[in-house]
Parts: sequence; structure tokens; C-alpha cells
Amino acid sequence: MPTTPAPQPDTRTSKTLHNGIEVLELLSRSPHGLSVTEVAEGIGVHRTVAHRLVRTLEEHRLCKRDAFKRITLGPGLVALAESVEVDLREVARPVLTDLAEAQGATAHLVVPEGPDEARALMVVEPRHARAHIAFRTGRVDPLDKGSAGLALLSAMPPRPGEREEVALARRRGYAVSHAEVTNAVTGVSAPVISPRNGPVASIGISVLELDDPAPFGAAVVEAARRIAGMVHLP
Repeated sequence: MPTTPAPQPDTRTSKTLHNGIEVLELLSRSPHGLSVTEVAEGIGVHRTVAHRLVRTLEEHRLCKRDAFKRITLGPGLVALAESVEVDLREVARPVLTDLAEAQGATAHLVVPEGPDEARALMVVEPRHARAHIAFRTGRVDPLDKGSAGLALLSAMPPRPGEREEVALARRRGYAVSHAEVTNAVTGVSAPVISPRNGPVASIGISVLELDDPAPFGAAVVEAARRIAGMVHLP
């Protein structure tokens, strides 16, 4: 049976850079590390090419090898990440903290990641709650799953075949989901909207039990307004 060819990078872009980014994306999904052979297989290049890519990334501290020659992401990525969306994060941190403490629930700021995914930019857990949800910053989920992504979609023009929950979120200003990205967890999120370019993020909370979403919805809508009013949105 013929195999489907792997998608090729745009010929107007750098193939080497494309492959290097693919290595980083592959390592981000492999917390226990990969061998050079596994890297080569993962991005579809010869082992020699993979070796050169890894060596280059190592020189820039973007990846590293452990004692068993397993390759993982390197500390140089932290320095790069510090300058990414710094204005939004600085403004959002106190708002997320206030939201988490006031609601006794984990608060999160999520940004669009391409046309079909959403990434957790910040996560703040309540300090005094007896129990709360924990998940990692950097987590990527489908845009049409979970309250954070649904909130982002609600601030965009309607898409063909979009879920009814997105239209509902447009009407009431916040989205609600249950057990879509994490079992037994309910999310309530509202979009942070740029006047010219649509949603730049969504802010929300994750809880284990939720009888009435309205109070949480009002809280996340107000938090979204606070962020939009303080950060410079393009």
C-alpha cells in the first residue's frame, strides 16, 4: 500500500531552519529524551543530518545530552521564552492571582497557537484552597476543545461547522466546558480581545465541581476586561 508523503516545507523558507524547529518540537513531546536515530526518524531525515542539527542546537544551548546520550530540550530555551509575550504576562499575573484566590480555583491564561490550537501561557494555582487542579504551562490543546479554546473561538468570526458552545459563548461572553481536555474538570473562560485583531488570549478557571457557571463567568469576564484595559493590544 502506498504511503502518504510527509508534508514538505514551503520552498520559500529555509529547510535547515525548518528541520531544526521540527527537532525542538519533537523534543518538546519527548520528556524522557531521544537518541539521534530517533530524532532522525521523527523528522524524516538521515541520521547524519539529525546529528548536525542536534550539534547546532547544542551550541546554542537549545538542547542537551544526558549521560546516556539522550537528547532533551536545553536551558537556552528559557532565556528565549522570557522575552516572549512579556507585556501580556506581566499584566496578567496579578489578575490571575486575584482570580485564583477569589475563586479558590486554578486560573490560566491561554493564547492561540496557530489556527487550530491553544497554548497555556500562564497557570496560577490558589494558595489556600483545600484542593485544586494542576497542569503545566506550555500545554497545547485543540482550539475547539475546552473552555479556553472555545472562548478564543467565540471572539473570532463564525467558522463553518463550529460547535453550538461557541455560539453560546458569544451570547453570554464566556465559555464553559466539562471533561474535554482533562477528565472530570470543568473550565470557564472569557476572551481577552484586541479592538483591531480579535482575541489575543483567554483567561479562565478550572474546577472539579460546578453547579452554576454564572458567578465564575462574571469573574472571568471581569478579569479579561482588566487585562485588556492594562496591556497594550495591537
